[in-house]
Amino acid sequence: MEPLNLTEARVLGTLMEKARTVPDTYPLSLNALVAGCNQRSSRDPVTNLSESEVQEALDGLKRRSLAFTARGSRVDRWEHNFQRAMVVPEQSAVLLGLLMLRGPQTPGELRIHSERWYKFADISSVEAFLDEMQSRTEEKGGPLVVQLPRAPGAREARWAHLLCGPVDVSNQADAPAAATVSSGGLAARVAALEAEVALLRAAVADIAGQLGLSLPGQTETNDRA
Repeated sequence: MEPLNLTEARVLGTLMEKARTVPDTYPLSLNALVAGCNQRSSRDPVTNLSESEVQEALDGLKRRSLAFTARGSRVDRWEHNFQRAMVVPEQSAVLLGLLMLRGPQTPGELRIHSERWYKFADISSVEAFLDEMQSRTEEKGGPLVVQLPRAPGAREARWAHLLCGPVDVSNQADAPAAATVSSGGLAARVAALEAEVALLRAAVADIAGQLGLSLPGQTETNDRA
């Protein structure tokens, strides 16, 4: 498959996340998808993508059969087709989605961050799926992840996805180790609430636009204009 660019990876990862964490508002409108891509929680790096950049990324994903528009809606709504296109199980898709959204992580971090996506039994089960994706044969498309050299002072090696092409592991060896999440439960809940609020705001804006209504605050802005 043609490697993804960074924007396509962020858009695809966001679709995969929202399909699992907020199914009631999925598939996503362009407006909601932009909000999801640019949210400040659960993202590394934080981005400020425009609608045109996200739309261009969606067109690229659609060309690769990784995303498509849902039927029966007055507004285009997008959903991913990652597992069918890449022929990977649910657990592998979850790990790849998290790596696309948060960057390189250790198996322990991946297990913590995946709680709202999929509950892995233990760290060894995460490592097993990572090992399987790293040893994927060329007949199946080749490896999907790579284990990075352990950073100085780090207890665990981090893993990175290969959906955007090969990773320069020599540079990664000198990168600082990702912070250990000691209060993962609270941080995950706060991040989830922030993400859901952003999506709900985008969904309300979509509905208001279809009905020709103004949201609170918009009337004052229009009056000043």
